[in-house]
Amino acid sequence: MKKSVVVTGVAGLIGSRLADWLVENKPEYEIVGIDNLSGGYRSNISDKVTFYELDCSSTEVKQVFEKHKPEYVFHLAAYAAEGLSPFIRKYNYQNNLLATASIINECIRHSVKRLVFTSSMAVYGNGKPPFEESHQPAPIDPYGIAKYACEMDIQVAGEQHGLDWCIIRPHNVYGVKQNIWDVYRNVLGIWMYQHLNNQPLTIFGDGSQRRAFSSINDFVEPLWNAAVRDEASCQIINLGSAVEYTIKEAAEILIDVMGGGEVQFLQKRHEVKNAHPSWQKSVQILGFKDKTDLREGLAEMWNWAKLQPNRERFVWKEYELDSGIYDFWKKPNKAFSAS
Repeated sequence: MKKSVVVTGVAGLIGSRLADWLVENKPEYEIVGIDNLSGGYRSNISDKVTFYELDCSSTEVKQVFEKHKPEYVFHLAAYAAEGLSPFIRKYNYQNNLLATASIINECIRHSVKRLVFTSSMAVYGNGKPPFEESHQPAPIDPYGIAKYACEMDIQVAGEQHGLDWCIIRPHNVYGVKQNIWDVYRNVLGIWMYQHLNNQPLTIFGDGSQRRAFSSINDFVEPLWNAAVRDEASCQIINLGSAVEYTIKEAAEILIDVMGGGEVQFLQKRHEVKNAHPSWQKSVQILGFKDKTDLREGLAEMWNWAKLQPNRERFVWKEYELDSGIYDFWKKPNKAFSAS
């Protein structure tokens, strides 16, 4: 029987690109993908992936594990909308925390060699950057809280059940196959969608927030190394670029790449002011190399984005909580119910 790897969130940016890399570089493995297609697209998934359209918290996940008996599991599925998470708390915790509990159970039950979990820079909250893995997490939104709870549960599963794990904290990963149609997340993709539809590039506040943007091209091989390298066992590792930009600077670079565009400043929202990591651990343990600068990565993504279909945008039909909702999210043009 062929060895297998399970990738959850396989229709999203990181999941689909990891699956592509595995198909090309690890032919000895069957790549098994799980995704509910709430935030990604079937067209992102290679035909060489054995795909199951499932929610990670569903009972059918157990059957997938029983059938394929994976050697490694990459749990990448999440709805990563930090700013929106205070207004969709129940969905946030079900989609992130309960789904992760389901995956942990199956990893223990089937004695996988290692679970690789993508957490988030959101666990650091308003800590002092550059964020180091040893810093005490202090998330400031429900998304970061959910991710930190998942981290703790995985570590407890390791202590109590012997589950081997590696927790990755990515930050602002972008590139070809990213969802550019979601109103609430992936700022570089949002800007590309806006420019393609003759809209200004919107920035919350004055654009002085600082972020480190990470090309998916440099991300996937180190992610595989998180599963197979002995020194990555039971480690928490920041993964991605350490080169920081203000949001306004990133917008200006993209406008130059696209050959036009203008910026519109919106009301300030509740968010982390500055978020960029220490990256030494990813270099030492995972062999990470920050090879793609932001301009080069954006040019590649923009050339891809221009060829994409004009999909309907993902917006919420009804928020769980309207109190305090920002003006720019109050009356979306077209509605999609994710409940």
